[in-house]
Amino acid sequence: MNFKLGILPFLGVSAAMSLNAADNRIAQPTGLTIHEWGTFTSIAGKDGMAVDWQPLDGPTDLPCFVYRFEHGAKGNLGGTVRMETPVIYFYGPGAASADVRVTFPNGFITEWYPRANRVATFIGSGMPRKGPDVRQPRAHEPDSIEWSHVELASGSPTFPFEFPSSHYYAARSTDATPLLVGKEKEKFLFYRGVGRFQPPIAVLVNQSEHIVARNLSREPIPATILFENLDGRISYRVHGPIDTQFTFDATQPAGGVAALKTDMEHILVDQGLFPKEAKAMVATWSDSWFEEGTRLFYFLQTPQVDRILPLEIQPAPAQISRVFVGRVEVYTPSTKKMITDSLTRGDWRPLAKYGRFLEPIVSEMGPGPWTAQLYRMRDQYIRRETACGGGSW
Repeated sequence: MNFKLGILPFLGVSAAMSLNAADNRIAQPTGLTIHEWGTFTSIAGKDGMAVDWQPLDGPTDLPCFVYRFEHGAKGNLGGTVRMETPVIYFYGPGAASADVRVTFPNGFITEWYPRANRVATFIGSGMPRKGPDVRQPRAHEPDSIEWSHVELASGSPTFPFEFPSSHYYAARSTDATPLLVGKEKEKFLFYRGVGRFQPPIAVLVNQSEHIVARNLSREPIPATILFENLDGRISYRVHGPIDTQFTFDATQPAGGVAALKTDMEHILVDQGLFPKEAKAMVATWSDSWFEEGTRLFYFLQTPQVDRILPLEIQPAPAQISRVFVGRVEVYTPSTKKMITDSLTRGDWRPLAKYGRFLEPIVSEMGPGPWTAQLYRMRDQYIRRETACGGGSW
């Protein structure tokens, strides 16, 4: 099911930042300090704007103890942006307690942990299960999630663990204070979602086949990274603030991704994360961010994230830092030709490396002999999403 939301233009960006993390001085937090990181993933259309897409392939990457709004339904939920793996860290004295609420005005919250109370729109076969933890919005109230009485735990509590999952457990490798919500313990508050809004940047390929990044906001985009992985050949280029528009020259070849990871960590620290948080974020997504394809990474700071995901914490903390990385998939003419040629031949083997990002290109081609195979790929994805059964409930 493809449930459409209204478009929310992205507003504003904060001041530009330095790319040199070596000069960043990090003080120890005093009082209650909140740090959050997460990602927004989108696909650029012909005009550079975010297009609607559904993740038709790819294994589930979350342990079964994570709560889901409905097992298998996310594979049928369309949107322009996948909000992936936001985690909220707490730093502060023991015995503190807080209430946390995140609102997603132009999206649905689809996964979370620990257990939380939610306001959620019921949408057909993907409707959340009714119960004491879920209620429908009142008078167009947006989706939201709330953790009440989040307690800062002392000692070294044991956290839940199932199968290894690089997209979840790596986020625990920080100095954040352990949390207790009800009887569930974790190092952070976790949630995910699907939304429909235009990110602050448009990314397109011009007639010279150069990548052009256009800032859609009124203030600079703090930093961007153009990345390419073409049959294992890695290259990238880092660029500082974009005021209005920037055209990237050819990316610079790199022997691997180690230098790129370091550059990304430096940028994240400059924007407000602690070094271990930045390292945990890059480790969480290193197997996905650097896979086959061409993409632009852009960085968002607290004011920008607040406009998309309003955050309320009571009592108010002494300091909040929210740092998100945007990922825009870009299909170059050569990539499109390879995909369309493979589809026409009925050869799906070269396409496997594009996974969930394949669907928008196929949609541009319209119905054809590949349609049935595309739906089989979606069914396989949904079956993997359902693998946990009802255990999370």
